[in-house]
Amino acid sequence: MKAARIHAYGESSVIRVEDAPLPVLQADEVLIRVVATSVNPVDWKIRKGYLKTFIPYDMPLIMGWDVSGIVEKTGSSVTRLKTGDAVYSRPDIVRNGAYAEYIAVREAEVAAKPATISHVEAASLPLVSITAWEALFTTANLSKGQRVLIHAGAGGVGSIAVQLARAKGAHVTATASAGKAALVRSLGADAVIDYRAEDFSAVARDMDVVFDTVGGEVQEKSWAVLKPGGMLVSITDRPSEDRAKAEGKRAAYVFIGPNAAILKDLAGMIDLGQVRPLIAAEFGLNDTAKAQDFSETGRSTGKIVIYVGHP
Repeated sequence: MKAARIHAYGESSVIRVEDAPLPVLQADEVLIRVVATSVNPVDWKIRKGYLKTFIPYDMPLIMGWDVSGIVEKTGSSVTRLKTGDAVYSRPDIVRNGAYAEYIAVREAEVAAKPATISHVEAASLPLVSITAWEALFTTANLSKGQRVLIHAGAGGVGSIAVQLARAKGAHVTATASAGKAALVRSLGADAVIDYRAEDFSAVARDMDVVFDTVGGEVQEKSWAVLKPGGMLVSITDRPSEDRAKAEGKRAAYVFIGPNAAILKDLAGMIDLGQVRPLIAAEFGLNDTAKAQDFSETGRSTGKIVIYVGHP
């Protein structure tokens, strides 16, 4: 099969599209023929070696931990899925990913693809959706009527978080550039703060939850907009527990894993029209390096997808 692999850590020039062996299928796994995958910042952070002490990879490595495709073969103990099923998944990040024509994924990590969207759209969803869901609902327990501030509301995670929070019945404020404000409102934001023209910490007030997808100074300023007892939940830098305690607030950090149950619920919401994918750009497998370079600019609106093959 063809795969985009790295043989050493480095810049995007280390990515090689080359022949690679088919994955060896274990009893509890399905072999998925990849139609599409997508790029997440964790991909190029891993490529650069930023996570090598946290997750020690064997080389060569196939990146890309989002997939939508067709079940090609099933392991001997697989009971829920069958050959020909259209599926999507956020596979285990410690294993080879989906920048390839085929990937082996544990059945427990796989859900049926939403019926009303394409594989390209479905491939954009798993990692960012699980991240937003676990941050807002599993961790922060966001509920109807609460107020949430979502940073980078036009980004890959932020655009899904806005929609999920809106579907939950929360009052949603998001940060975005002025040029993206109309889009973010169309996703369900009640208010959009232009972070380039305004200091969000001087505008937003009494938030039950702040979802930090940016880190750094943005995270530091986010404490000021939380109400007493409110939660700052981040997927970038770990918020200070000491500061949270001193201010009578709460802090949490989220690093997600595979979660087919969330993907099953998400598929239902998508097919009901409550959530829609937001695609920034589409590349072919041969242009995987260009796709990662675009992700690294931080300027994409929504997700960057890599189209691998026909459904």
